[in-house]
Amino acid sequence: MTNIKLLDCTLRDGGYINDWNFGCHTMRSIIKLLVDSQVDYVEIGFLRDCVYDQDKALYNNCSEMLSVLPAKKGNTMFTAMALHNKYDIRKLEDYDGKTIDAIRVTFHDYDIDEGLDFIRKAKEKGYRVFCNPINIMGYSDEMILSLLKKVNQIQPYAFSIVDTFGSMMKSDLLRIYSLIEHNLDKSIVIGLHLHENLALSYSLAQEFITMKASERKSVIDASMLGMGRTPGNLCMELIMDYMNKTQGAVYDVNPVLDGIDDHIIQLKQIEPWGYSTAYALSAKFNLHRNYAEFLLGKGRLRAKQINQILASIEEHKKTAYDEAYIEGLYQKFQNHEVDDSKLIAKLADDLKGQKVLILAPGSSLLKQREQIEHFLEREKPIIVSANFVSRDYRQDYIFCSNAMRYGALEERDPESVILITSNLMDVCEEQNVLNYAELCFDEKGNCDNCVIMLLKLFMKLGMETVYVAGFDGYQEEGGNYVTSYMASQHTKGMEENIRNRRYIEDIRKQLEVVFLTDSLYNL
Repeated sequence: MTNIKLLDCTLRDGGYINDWNFGCHTMRSIIKLLVDSQVDYVEIGFLRDCVYDQDKALYNNCSEMLSVLPAKKGNTMFTAMALHNKYDIRKLEDYDGKTIDAIRVTFHDYDIDEGLDFIRKAKEKGYRVFCNPINIMGYSDEMILSLLKKVNQIQPYAFSIVDTFGSMMKSDLLRIYSLIEHNLDKSIVIGLHLHENLALSYSLAQEFITMKASERKSVIDASMLGMGRTPGNLCMELIMDYMNKTQGAVYDVNPVLDGIDDHIIQLKQIEPWGYSTAYALSAKFNLHRNYAEFLLGKGRLRAKQINQILASIEEHKKTAYDEAYIEGLYQKFQNHEVDDSKLIAKLADDLKGQKVLILAPGSSLLKQREQIEHFLEREKPIIVSANFVSRDYRQDYIFCSNAMRYGALEERDPESVILITSNLMDVCEEQNVLNYAELCFDEKGNCDNCVIMLLKLFMKLGMETVYVAGFDGYQEEGGNYVTSYMASQHTKGMEENIRNRRYIEDIRKQLEVVFLTDSLYNL
């Protein structure tokens, strides 16, 4: 029989997807199915200072776990995870064999001693304790050796290789495992926790099994369908099957497959985990995943631009996420200063005495086409489209401030004049460049919505009235855009509605904004 065990972390790591709100019935079902599969460990959630909710995989103590644990557990052991600075260990009961058998403790490289002290206290209460240092890829060899020396002194049950940011490759695993194998007390189990940033978790798990010393006991983490905070984890059903084929294990994969069908597939609709280029880029630089999430949330950057911004993150900022810092890098990247005074003067002259209509890409352009056409026939305005090319209306100008939308401008009428903002100078060679900072930033902060920026431009040109069509606002039920590809590039919703509405209110104090189509901003 193999000395490699498997630990399922679906209810704990997967909880990042649904805020751990699986529901009591679902948690019971998942745990029972995993027990039926004969998995060695099931991690049932977090020990955390929290308001207990029986439907969530978060617990203040072990007695709160009884509602989800099965009467018969076979040979499966149960565990929970604790972040040493988010749980008061004084609330933890002494081990009595009726709930969990082990506790997994995490800590950062800057609070190692606090984490090890927490491990010592948990061990004194009678539990098996896993030592799970966050982001071991961020440790130098000297730091790993120093940590192992301290770990040997307190003798936890296991020490885990945790690839927090999913940046590990085969050579990294070999180097780190070799250091640990030769310097960790032989009685301590070695664990492995992988992420899917580089789509390597299954491959690395196999490499680990191959390189592992035969006498060393080990535990490999996985979750059902790889469920976990995007991009996810090693798939339990795959590693079970591999263990059966190559290591003489006897896991029953069928209950896990049933659990995926019954519970996990529907949860993937909340936030689909899996490989994505942005998280691969964060792994490339071994960065905290929130940096990639922040830039993705902007909804206006290509992967190449995300790569450029992530590459500029300083070494000492990589591990601990700093939102103000990444916001500063984003704004610096966006804010290419240009002298647009000549272009501004020309536009002011060309548009003097003209009526101007902004076309935004909202679906009302289709739904309320008749009234738009009546306006066009009656007023014959100058038409300026905002970040898209309309197939239904001519455009005198096309204003673009979004790199993801720039590619679609190839379909434009060659008579249309393109105006770009200076943040796009690295992706195109247009001649008419407007200063991004002047249109995006003001005393209230920054707003990079294209229509808001256009309205600010027309204020700068000294116009008194501007007409707007297709600036509908974002609605959760969908159907917001004239073409579907635009929806896939936008990640914001009600929060941006609120911000845009405030800007429109302020702009209307200086510029008359007339909406030709229905809009959530026309109050």
